[in-house]
Amino acid sequence: MQTPVKSFYFEHGPKAIILLHAFASGPVDVRMLARYLERQDYTVYAPMFTGHGTADFTDILIQGTPERWWNDAKRAVQFLKDKGYTQISIFGISLGGIFAAKALENDPSLLGGGSFGSPIVRKRQFSVHNTFMQMAKANFVQYDTNEAIMNSKLKWLDENIDILLGKIADFTIDVAKDLPNIHQPYFIGQGLSDEIVNPESAKSLRDGLVNSQVSYHEYPNAGHMITVNTAHKQLEADLTEFLTQLYE
Repeated sequence: MQTPVKSFYFEHGPKAIILLHAFASGPVDVRMLARYLERQDYTVYAPMFTGHGTADFTDILIQGTPERWWNDAKRAVQFLKDKGYTQISIFGISLGGIFAAKALENDPSLLGGGSFGSPIVRKRQFSVHNTFMQMAKANFVQYDTNEAIMNSKLKWLDENIDILLGKIADFTIDVAKDLPNIHQPYFIGQGLSDEIVNPESAKSLRDGLVNSQVSYHEYPNAGHMITVNTAHKQLEADLTEFLTQLYE
């Protein structure tokens, strides 16, 4: 039996960063990036979104909603403030990027932040449904779930996942409308071979940040998870440059 993944907190220097993970995944999405940033003397906190990181993928639908995930993001900011940090930035990959953007829209005390492969401004999307079902099956197998129970849960997920995806889409519309509220510097990273999010969404996000100084980066031949795939080293280098200016 695998041990469920949890949040992590790497306490280091006085400059603090929040990293938010993707849908149906966990902080492992950003762990390699977090270790890199820790070596650069940043404190990094990566919370777990409600319903994620368990042995049962149905928890994501039963426990999770965009509103609860937004509360998770707000609690992450407060966690660092309670620790005494005053220099805080927030970033997210995919789903996490939606809440990073909303945090910047609502909290001017944050220095800046950004998103990686995030569908904040929605263009024609690729199939999240099928990818989610593949991840769900892999998760059940990983946790040695009884086959009959697994098949029953997969059937339920297949019938219900689109409801939650619709709620995420509706929530994101309001985040996109409020992009002009972001005045802090904003980093955008986008893989041009993204199989989940249309790369054109990143350009629309850039264009919507009319009051922000945007640092925009595309990664040719890179898929969705640019924090861990072939683009990760270039992403780390680009992000380092952005953060150096942000925290100066």
